[in-house]
Amino acid sequence: MRTRILIALFIFIWVSLLSRVYYLSVHSNRYYEQLSTENTLKTERIAPVRGEILDRNFRPLAINKLGFKIEVMPHLNTQKRLESLQDTLARIQKLLPMLDAEKMLKVYKQNDSHYNHREIAVADFISYEDILPVYSELNLLENVKISPAPMRYYPYQKIAAHIIGYTAKSNQQEIESDPVLKLTGIVGKSGLEKQYNTYLEGVPGERTVQMNALNEEISVLETHKPLENRNLVLSVDMRLQQYITKMMEGNAGAVIVMSLDGEILSAGSYPEYNPNTFVSGISAKKWNALINDLDMPFTNKIVNGLYPPGSTIKPSIGMIYLDSGISQWWYVTCSGTMELGNRNFRCWKSWGHGKTDLHKAIRESCDDYFYKGSLKVGIEKISDGLKNFGLGDKTGIDLPNEFIGTIPNRAWKRERYNEPWYIGETLNTSIGQGSVLVTPLQIAQNTALIASGRLPQPRLARMIDNNLTEPVYRDVLTAKQKADLPIIRRAMRQVCSHPKGTASSQITTKVAIAGKTGTAQVIGIPQATKKRIKEQDMAYYTRSHAWLTTYGPYRHPQYVVTALIEHGGHGASAAGDIVSGIYDKLVEFGYIKK
Repeated sequence: MRTRILIALFIFIWVSLLSRVYYLSVHSNRYYEQLSTENTLKTERIAPVRGEILDRNFRPLAINKLGFKIEVMPHLNTQKRLESLQDTLARIQKLLPMLDAEKMLKVYKQNDSHYNHREIAVADFISYEDILPVYSELNLLENVKISPAPMRYYPYQKIAAHIIGYTAKSNQQEIESDPVLKLTGIVGKSGLEKQYNTYLEGVPGERTVQMNALNEEISVLETHKPLENRNLVLSVDMRLQQYITKMMEGNAGAVIVMSLDGEILSAGSYPEYNPNTFVSGISAKKWNALINDLDMPFTNKIVNGLYPPGSTIKPSIGMIYLDSGISQWWYVTCSGTMELGNRNFRCWKSWGHGKTDLHKAIRESCDDYFYKGSLKVGIEKISDGLKNFGLGDKTGIDLPNEFIGTIPNRAWKRERYNEPWYIGETLNTSIGQGSVLVTPLQIAQNTALIASGRLPQPRLARMIDNNLTEPVYRDVLTAKQKADLPIIRRAMRQVCSHPKGTASSQITTKVAIAGKTGTAQVIGIPQATKKRIKEQDMAYYTRSHAWLTTYGPYRHPQYVVTALIEHGGHGASAAGDIVSGIYDKLVEFGYIKK
């Protein structure tokens, strides 16, 4: 028994020894071999080049300028090595006087730490022209690395700035949510640059290299190229965009040219700003001037400008009246004013329009007709109808932060103000005043609905990854509403063609178009005022906004042109020449055939 125990103990000891020998000689060898490999092989991620943005004719709207960044080795910000760091930065400044050694030192200190082992960029972008004469000397500096670096550039400067947007340095929160930004440091901040940032920035590549004990590169073992240069082709025609920008010089507002399937040929918000000022960082002085400008050049008025639509919604209100059982031949006798309680609701024509049916009410923009019709229909049907026709809702355009607007009703007022709805507010809503607020793009989309019978989703991207984008529609009209559309269309044609149409005298294009003018009050008119002051005699920022929304050609509609001129007074007089010129350009550029 004792012998068996000794034998078992002997076997156990030898098995344990053999296991340990195996672990040390075989298993541990594999472990340390792996560590050795990790120490001698280094995998680097390769930053992708951001894709360009092009117009429909492949004109470059956002490109990458070639240049270089200057990086300094990390861990020089110590007591022993600080003098060497300062000397290096001073020598960089001597070769490139546009750089400031103190600012570079500040940037270095902000990014240097025990945990950072990557070179620190002290100059993000130096142009090819600037660096070429001193490249050799810079390259000889100890602790300095010169690397290729692209910088975003917008060759058309201000033109189309609000839809293109801009890029700038990414912040820490953005970097944490997008690993690509750790390599590029650049992110889309607004417009299409932001909307399509993930697509445009591409996918990083990888590079595996062999290193020696001095951390010097010996050879490149494997390279996977980045997925980059993902270009975005827009539906915008920069020839048309340039023309409209020239026509809008000195005006504030927005202009939209859109096909009936939602493809946008031009969309401008005015005044514009130069996005190039944001790429390398805007100064506090320029930023304050931009945001304090009363004409709001930094606001994208296409989707973020909220305005009373005025009479531009009267065709839609007319559709709602027809759908509610009011005949197209039902008429009112407009005397220029309507009493309701202790208030007078004025028509814009102080002496009145006389006998007025739906056709005349749209053609001559009679307020009294819509006042009295709203009393028969009520606010709920008006509100529901306008929302169904695309107002007070996002259009779905491929731009970030689109505003919704306001189409009021009883529930909205109760929730917002905890107050009851008054009948006078129904009257104001029926002529696009009171609490009604829309964006210019909503009016353009609504006009496309009347022209085509379908509500298109506006879009700016025409081609992504060499694939054409598809139109998207919403079929929001009932069979009866579609049957009523010709009535509204004929009245809108008369706006631009009938001798008494509100736009006929200002429309000069040979393209047969239909449309609706709008004058949206900025300030209320006191009841005690018997005679209105002429718009041109009012202080500029108290004048009404001027609208003109149209579609054409009338018989075979193809395009919508919507113009808003802030504080322009009457819609046709302020925007008639601009809209007429746009249709002429659509003919000239071949979009509309004669």
